[in-house]
Amino acid sequence: MQLQFEYELDEIKRTILTMAGMVEKGLADVARALTTCDSELAQSVIAMDDEVDQYEVRIDRLATEFIAKHQPTATDLRFVIVAIKLGPELERIADNAVNIAERLLDMCSAPRIKPMEDLHRMLALASAMVSDAIAAYVARDAAAAREIIRRDDEVDTLNWSIFREMIQLMVDDPQIITRAIDIVLVARFIERIADQATNISEEVVYLVDAHPIRHLREDQWDK
Repeated sequence: MQLQFEYELDEIKRTILTMAGMVEKGLADVARALTTCDSELAQSVIAMDDEVDQYEVRIDRLATEFIAKHQPTATDLRFVIVAIKLGPELERIADNAVNIAERLLDMCSAPRIKPMEDLHRMLALASAMVSDAIAAYVARDAAAAREIIRRDDEVDTLNWSIFREMIQLMVDDPQIITRAIDIVLVARFIERIADQATNISEEVVYLVDAHPIRHLREDQWDK
């Protein structure tokens, strides 16, 4: 019975990591598409979405069946609860990668109104947060997870900087409004990816410390 318990627990973890690997590849591909305006690569990110959705459903099924069958307690119960929450977060990250890819198809069909360095930097930061959050989950490293949460502020700052710049460009030249809005949307999608990496990190802290910190300020984390 114990062997079956451990096998099924490990199956949940393996499924999450497989899904996470797909999501990380999608982020890497959309980053390359942003750099190269590769429409085929952008389309491959869009095509990935259905398979990611299926993994979310599978994780939910495996986790709920595990709870019903084994009635886990303490750390094992938290692990399964966190697994149920991670599936939707990863699925939303994939959705935002798809959203970026769809915007890129439009952006790359018209002259660019500015260099994309800020978007590249934002996406690199957000993608690193996702990868590091998954690594913290695997290692059950609450300290690393807390540090990832702190990194979200830099992404937010870049997002607001891009937003303000695009507003000014649209005021100066109304003819570029559509292209500027595309950039604002891409920045917003990237900011959401960073938020979702933050959510995963918060769940890692809960998994390890049995202390929920979502919606808490940093000075309240240890209270």
